[in-house]
Amino acid sequence: MRNVFSFIACLIIGIVMFQYRIAYSDIIKGQPALKITEWDAFGYYMYLPSFLIYHDYKQLSWVSAIDAKYRVTGGNGIQAQKADNGNYAFKYLGGVALMELPFFLIAHIIAKQTGYPPDGFSPPYQYIISFGIILYCILAIFLLRRILLRYFSDRTTTITLLAVCLATNFIDYAAVENGQSHAPIFFLYTLVIYATIKWHQRPKVIWAALTGYIIGLATISRPTEAIMLFIPLLWDTHTKEAASKKWQMVKQHKKQVYIAALFGIIGIAPQLIYWKLATGSFIYDVGSAWDFLTPHFRVLFGWEKGWFIYTPVTVFFIVGIFFMKNFPFRKSVIWFGFLNIYIIIAWREWRYGGSYSTRALMQSYPVFLLAFASFTEHLRNSKWRWLFYATCLYLIPVNLFQITQYRKTIIHYDDMNRRYYGRVYLNTHPSPLDMSLLDNNEVLNSEKNYTPKVLVDSVYIKPVQFPATGTYTLFQQNITTTSGNAWLKVECAIKAPGSLWQSFINADLKTGDSVKHARVRLFSPISNDDSINRYVFYMSVPPYFALANANIYISSAFNFQGAICELKVTELEKRE
Repeated sequence: MRNVFSFIACLIIGIVMFQYRIAYSDIIKGQPALKITEWDAFGYYMYLPSFLIYHDYKQLSWVSAIDAKYRVTGGNGIQAQKADNGNYAFKYLGGVALMELPFFLIAHIIAKQTGYPPDGFSPPYQYIISFGIILYCILAIFLLRRILLRYFSDRTTTITLLAVCLATNFIDYAAVENGQSHAPIFFLYTLVIYATIKWHQRPKVIWAALTGYIIGLATISRPTEAIMLFIPLLWDTHTKEAASKKWQMVKQHKKQVYIAALFGIIGIAPQLIYWKLATGSFIYDVGSAWDFLTPHFRVLFGWEKGWFIYTPVTVFFIVGIFFMKNFPFRKSVIWFGFLNIYIIIAWREWRYGGSYSTRALMQSYPVFLLAFASFTEHLRNSKWRWLFYATCLYLIPVNLFQITQYRKTIIHYDDMNRRYYGRVYLNTHPSPLDMSLLDNNEVLNSEKNYTPKVLVDSVYIKPVQFPATGTYTLFQQNITTTSGNAWLKVECAIKAPGSLWQSFINADLKTGDSVKHARVRLFSPISNDDSINRYVFYMSVPPYFALANANIYISSAFNFQGAICELKVTELEKRE
């Protein structure tokens, strides 16, 4: 019964992972079919079907038929590019595919035995690979528990595991979007910490070889993970005495250091061999752009998907760095942590695609977990501990609720902003006005001190149809305001089966050559193709537009077919 609470914490985390995986798959009737090998995940995974099923990793002629059947590329073309020799070279490296290989082989056998297409993308592959990656993560969690208990109490270990895993984006990328690279690399970080501890405890060839191989495998999963090297390199160098003893031990076991380097090369070798076969060169530039002189701090603080904004418990990852003075991992965590964050925020594509919080930092949580635990242990006998515990206890359900919002796209994968986030925060039923703030940052919180003047108020069924890139005018009228502090309020009800996507309701104010524009998307998490959907938004009328033409219209990137069921446009003028 020793350390029972941390053991229970591991079980809880595992249950939550399974719960979210099951919730977002067709195991529950009415949910879409599970498909984890799409978009970026397809890029990481395509090594396996290319080599083992289709035997075509150069021309990728099999992809078009698979994409037509399963829609895995995301519609943006193959996640590969033409090399100088005319062959395709995969955009993503192959380390993740190597980690998925055991589950792929199991799925291939099951597909053949059960009548599913053995094509690499039918349900057996999707489910077995996804649950296999969850297995990696569960093993990592139990191993992290064992690591933490070496340095911290059961209480600290319990709080750390629950907070880091349930109050961050870990659950989404470990259980739901786990076909991407983050969850498998999370497992590798856990392994390298454990192997590092074991080697420093008693240097053996097995731990040296494992450490080197893991770093090599992580490097061909995501090249920036090569900085994992700082973990074993700076471990146990937290004091001058410890550092002197560590480097003396390294000298005594030089052969093991060489073995670690050799196995690091072995870990990297599959990628080099693939590049040689596909492109004719052992090294191939897959293309990345960096802004090291002007890093993007919005990755951490931005309302789009900032790490500290959407998963604020991560602030304690940084705070904990200042409380690691007496721990052997101090310099490892500090150097790795800050270098890792710097690299992440310096990437030019700083939004990292569709994501919840900063997904590119999720895989390194095993390292930051040590800093978090150090802070938690420091507060163990402090009068502030209960406030800290309460904060973590609050942030866990908030985060799990937000992950659910993210899965529904209420928390948008790319277009978030401060005002909209404030309206949907812990909001179980966002209104059309709330949803409008995803596109339009203007809102009148109270109409109490405004005089309404209804410009149009119609309830009717009016079919609308126009070709792609066209517009359809709903209302056009000159407006006149005198106070210099006025608003337009647009309310509309639209039913447009199959035409909501990439369609907008717009408002323009025009005076002379000046135009003020606002728009709200018709497709949103609370809209439904088969229903009448309501939209509401405000638009301020600056003094310069006191005499202007107001134009309300629908625009679409595709052929729009629908019906306008209601339209109300109100002019609101501030009372003197």
